[in-house]
Amino acid sequence: MGVTAWATDNGSIGLALRECVRAATAAPSIYNSQPWQFRLRDGAIEVFADRRNLLTVIDPAGRELLMSVGAAVLNARVAMRALGRQPLLRLFPVRSEPDLVAQVRPGRFVAGSATAESLARAIPRRRTNRRPFADVRVPAEVLTELAAAARVEGAVLSVAGGRARDTLLDVVRTAQARLRARPGYLAELAEWTMASYLRTDGVPPEAFGPWSAADAVPLRDFGLVQSVRRRRTVRFERAPTIVVLSTPDDGPASWVRAGQAMERVLLTATVRGLSNTPMTQPLELADLRRLVLDPARGHVAQAILRLGYGPPCPPSPRRPVEAVLRPAAGYGTGSSDAMRPEAAGFGHDGAYLAGSGYATAGRTMQVSAAP
Repeated sequence: MGVTAWATDNGSIGLALRECVRAATAAPSIYNSQPWQFRLRDGAIEVFADRRNLLTVIDPAGRELLMSVGAAVLNARVAMRALGRQPLLRLFPVRSEPDLVAQVRPGRFVAGSATAESLARAIPRRRTNRRPFADVRVPAEVLTELAAAARVEGAVLSVAGGRARDTLLDVVRTAQARLRARPGYLAELAEWTMASYLRTDGVPPEAFGPWSAADAVPLRDFGLVQSVRRRRTVRFERAPTIVVLSTPDDGPASWVRAGQAMERVLLTATVRGLSNTPMTQPLELADLRRLVLDPARGHVAQAILRLGYGPPCPPSPRRPVEAVLRPAAGYGTGSSDAMRPEAAGFGHDGAYLAGSGYATAGRTMQVSAAP
């Protein structure tokens, strides 16, 4: 692929970079708030946090906002790698621009990666699914792959089994009740669930999902303030698969890395035919967040996910690329030495994707560097 496909001499965004930005906009975000903007500078994609879309009631510190931006960064990296360039990443590169979260630069041309290509194909297919999942256990080998995907990005994915799962679901129910009583919660929820055919963000009614009988699977109730929309009460799976994603540290950089890890897990899950639902209500309350993981492990919980085999569901709306692009800010050759993959925290894919779609069943494949 020629350089002109990535950026033009006058600084306009090239077709390949545009596809990377488009992939980034398909990332999951809290309330589908899509809190990101992008700019082309010196041949790199700059990813900004758009704090106009900060959810001040449930996310005043911006933790989930930065995780959402991190998920967009991961998608841009995957798309760039699938298009044949080594993505070079820097987080928070300019102190004077605190909302500039990341720079993703196309590095050297590289051979095709089956892993990156499979993950890239999963980007438009990944959905948040709030419907009942089948009463089928997620295979242990798939959960192992998902845990390895998290490790690529410096995170840990733990499966909550048996009693731990039931306790965690109780904590989610407690959080749900407390959030509903929090001042401003219902108004913020209403703001992001208001139906409109012209709207390109928020959670549309068709994505609310049905009620879970007896609140067995306590998903966030996006229809709480939309009383005109009646929903069925249905039975969900008896033993949902719940995983917790955690990081060794906390703070803005850790939140961005956690978002990348979460999205790599979700894309890998999509490749494996799994649906997902976030259940992060306890993480929006400081005291309950501390209960999710044993502090002795030295890790901090960043996401709680429900995984399983779910029915098809429609995509949530997305803003067009033009709506999230800031004006171009010049183009040059740049210096790849300033963005070495190893200096940017890139690990190795570590053969975490095995079996159908990646290699002969029972074998693993090694890739030179993570996208």
